[in-house]
Amino acid sequence: MYWRLTTSLLGRGVPRPRMIPTGLRAGSGGCSRWEEEKTADGVKWTQLEHRGPYFAPLYEPLPDDVQFYYDGKPLKLSLATEEIATFYAKMLDHEYTTKEIFQNNFFNDWRKEMTPQEQKIIKHLDKCDFREIHKYFVDKNEARKALPKEEKQKLKEAADKIQEEYGYCILDGHREKIGNFKTEPPGLFRGRGDHPKMGMLKKRIMPEDVIINCSKDSKIPEPPAGHKWKEVRFDNTVTWLASWTENIQNSLKYIMLNPSSKLKGEKDWQKYEVARKLKDVVHKIRAQYQADWKSKEMKKRQRAVALYFIDKLALRAGNEKEEGETADTVGCCSLRVEHIKLHPKLDGQEHVVEFDFLGKDSIRYYNKVSVEKPVFKNLQLFMKNKDPGDDLFDRLTTVILNKHLQNLMNGLTAKVFRTYNASITLQEQLKALTNPEDSVAGKLLSYNRANRAVAILCNHQRSTPKTFEKSMQNLQSKIDAKKQQLEEAEKELKKAEDEFEETKDAKAEANIRKKKKLLERLKEQLAKLNVQATDKEENKQIALGTSKLNYLDPRISIACEVFTALIQADEKRWGRGWHWRPLSCWQLKKCKTWSWTRFVLGKPIKWKRKSI
Repeated sequence: MYWRLTTSLLGRGVPRPRMIPTGLRAGSGGCSRWEEEKTADGVKWTQLEHRGPYFAPLYEPLPDDVQFYYDGKPLKLSLATEEIATFYAKMLDHEYTTKEIFQNNFFNDWRKEMTPQEQKIIKHLDKCDFREIHKYFVDKNEARKALPKEEKQKLKEAADKIQEEYGYCILDGHREKIGNFKTEPPGLFRGRGDHPKMGMLKKRIMPEDVIINCSKDSKIPEPPAGHKWKEVRFDNTVTWLASWTENIQNSLKYIMLNPSSKLKGEKDWQKYEVARKLKDVVHKIRAQYQADWKSKEMKKRQRAVALYFIDKLALRAGNEKEEGETADTVGCCSLRVEHIKLHPKLDGQEHVVEFDFLGKDSIRYYNKVSVEKPVFKNLQLFMKNKDPGDDLFDRLTTVILNKHLQNLMNGLTAKVFRTYNASITLQEQLKALTNPEDSVAGKLLSYNRANRAVAILCNHQRSTPKTFEKSMQNLQSKIDAKKQQLEEAEKELKKAEDEFEETKDAKAEANIRKKKKLLERLKEQLAKLNVQATDKEENKQIALGTSKLNYLDPRISIACEVFTALIQADEKRWGRGWHWRPLSCWQLKKCKTWSWTRFVLGKPIKWKRKSI
């Protein structure tokens, strides 16, 4: 549900007018912003007002009794050098600091920020002792966790105040939530996978780095005292509110609207509609690229094989590096000969292609796939007389491929195949895995397993969380305790039944019913804990969130009964749909059928437990 402001009073200390849900306003007829008059092509908004970004707090020096040691001797660091030392110290217990490339990049950047005197002394990282600083931050973090409830509430209220002031904007008369309204604090770049720049210093973002975007008739955000903005723009053809260039890869960073906003939701809706249209022509496209495997033109053959991989393996097209990116990352169209190996027979399968390369964000893609015989023979042909560093598809680029796809279907690009295959995989997996008789926990496990299949298809990996072992131990302790309670409850029930056999009175009979209810409740609780343990173990290295937000049409989830279980499991998270951003923006209807390819609208959804 969205709210409209009668005037622009954002974070000025002025009492806000009463906000009325758009769909409930008198005379509105339940009209949503999706049904409002559309602006001209290219124009995203007519009014935009906000407070600008919320900057990371300034560095607070370490206490005098917390020291840095070099070669076994305490060394007082300058403020800038000390701040960067704390970045490394905070990560001592992380595997990043064990990697040589991380250590080298950090030390090189750290020395650049040192004073000349410090540079003369600090010459080797292995002689630096950050342990006392690390302990200081660990203790500080534990103290924060141990704060009384009242103190935690004060911190929450302070955070809520910042959210209220900086976390919302006025967009065409609507109060919209902003996504990432805080600038990223300075620190050490981590990257994903084996990124070559991991460990480099991410510098502090200052107002002088920031470009503000708003409407001419709005109150321009005021920069912090003593500072000024790099530039103020009035560009209504873009959706970002502020931008700056980060120093690691010289790429632009943006403050954007929250995923639940109208502009974001419209874009997602259009994306999924294009993907759904693909279902009507995908069989023709597949038939055509299969025929092109035997084409006399090498260009067509390469295009057909690449499209086969994009379709069947959900590979990214490639040639999509951001400006300044130096990592050796590739996609399908930019694969080199060294990235694949061909096996006529492997592990009982024929015509196996072994992929091994760094994909987006330096995430390794490793897969062994049995392919069609013509594909295998074409790959042998493409690799003939080529060196390992040569392009596999030397006559193909992403531009050429997408231009071909546009001729097959309006709006079709290689990216659409990824969205299509992700959503259709979710639908098929939900249909195969969901059991109507399962408990809420069981249905949630089925949903996560379906989502996991999508994440594996799209290569959405993550490192095992460093808290994983501890959280699993805690969960196992709960399971063991619940088993103990269950055993005791069974003994209590047996005792009650024996008592009833002796007395045959109503009180003893009522006691049996009470003990049975307790036993059933404990069994349900134990089953739920076991499901949680299974779910956590299966997904420790799989990132489920990316596919939920970017690749899965939410109507699939709404239309199947798993969605009821999701709301029952966590109404705040799922009922309000932060993972399902289009739910709150599309004013979706309940589906009479949960087939993504045969979507039928019905009655509006009501966000209540067990309402779907």
